[in-house]
Amino acid sequence: MAIVVGTIIGSGIFLVPTEMMAAVGSSGLVYLAWIVGGLLSLFGAMTYAELGSMLPYAGGEYVYLRGAYGDRTAFLYMWTWFAVAKPGSIASVTVALARTLVFFAAFKWLDTVAIGSGHFAVLWSQIFAIAVTWLITGLNYLGIKKAGDFQVVFTVLKAVLILIVVGFCFSSALGSWGNFSTSVHPVPGGMTGFMIALIATLWAYDGWNDLTMVAGEVKQPERNLPLALIGGLFVVGALFMATNAAMQYILPAAQIAASPRPAVAALRVVVGPAGAALVAGAMALSIFVTLNGTIMSGARIPFAAARDRLFFPSFATIHPRFKSPSVSLVVQGLLSTILLLVLGRFQQLFELTVFAEWLFYMLTATTVFIYRRRHPEMARPYRVWGYPVLPAVFVVSAAVVLYSSFAGNLQGSLIGSVLILLGLPLYEWIRRRYGKPATLSQTS
Repeated sequence: MAIVVGTIIGSGIFLVPTEMMAAVGSSGLVYLAWIVGGLLSLFGAMTYAELGSMLPYAGGEYVYLRGAYGDRTAFLYMWTWFAVAKPGSIASVTVALARTLVFFAAFKWLDTVAIGSGHFAVLWSQIFAIAVTWLITGLNYLGIKKAGDFQVVFTVLKAVLILIVVGFCFSSALGSWGNFSTSVHPVPGGMTGFMIALIATLWAYDGWNDLTMVAGEVKQPERNLPLALIGGLFVVGALFMATNAAMQYILPAAQIAASPRPAVAALRVVVGPAGAALVAGAMALSIFVTLNGTIMSGARIPFAAARDRLFFPSFATIHPRFKSPSVSLVVQGLLSTILLLVLGRFQQLFELTVFAEWLFYMLTATTVFIYRRRHPEMARPYRVWGYPVLPAVFVVSAAVVLYSSFAGNLQGSLIGSVLILLGLPLYEWIRRRYGKPATLSQTS
């Protein structure tokens, strides 16, 4: 549950209310978007819970796709996550952490040039992001137990800080319930505005799938995966709604829509600069914990493929002492470092991952229908409630998000498509080089 909660709650809750309010213009529609986004994420988590309890192996989505669509599709998923999505996600999270810390005077130096000049300049924020990447990679190298303990402790601390922020807002005499009836004009409004707000909430909820990637190291996965996925999303939804309500209690709609960091603005009103520093600190901690969950889960995907002889054998190496996928972790850190040096800008890094993520969310969710039809005999400790309607709703919603991300960022989506397809010649070479892949029964 700490992986689910800690990975999902990053900087999104502190930032997306601005975009949402500017898109729909009223608190009622903002909350509707939070609820719809939370329900769609819950439908996805419930679908994954059935798949994870049925196939509780390291690699998560890779395992489900391989069983349903074969080696080539599973390889392309692994390749996309290994080469693009996970390194891009890790790089974007560390850059976001550096941007958040710049709020404090002691970290202003992160915005200065460390090496080079002009287009070839490397900022201290990039070097800082690389250092943090290797710090958390090292923690995970030391084993799942240490990384898991870190995730639990700091996720609890993160939740406590969020509740403190909420408490400060609702206990302030400067707040007003009348702010909930204020509105912003003009806004896109209608279905266009609502879709903008909904996609923002889905981005904020993103990360719930990461738990399935470490399923092979979860005790009693048949019981604990569904509990953690579904229970974790309920906790996240409650914290998101409470934080959004706290901001609106202090700030009218127009101020939320105009503020780049509405949570910081709300706490500055309540307790001055100290309150703004508290929110910035909570944001930094949230991002830090998200990074641990992202690094932990990402390394298990190429490990699982290598174990199946669908990738370079060295990636299946398990450290003899720490029992971690050591080679996979190190290479993941190297790829993230390269992205941080070559790109370094948050928007570029973020756009690199969105298209690929939603493509495979959609494909993975469709596998529940295939397993139900082809393998009714398989043990299913958890069955998704509302089948087949709820999984179908999630698949359709993922397709809509995929279309929106493609249309909204055509260049980035085309680049993402090309990078995915580059995996095809590599797949053919690996098949010729290492022979017939192992079956699931041989490697589980």
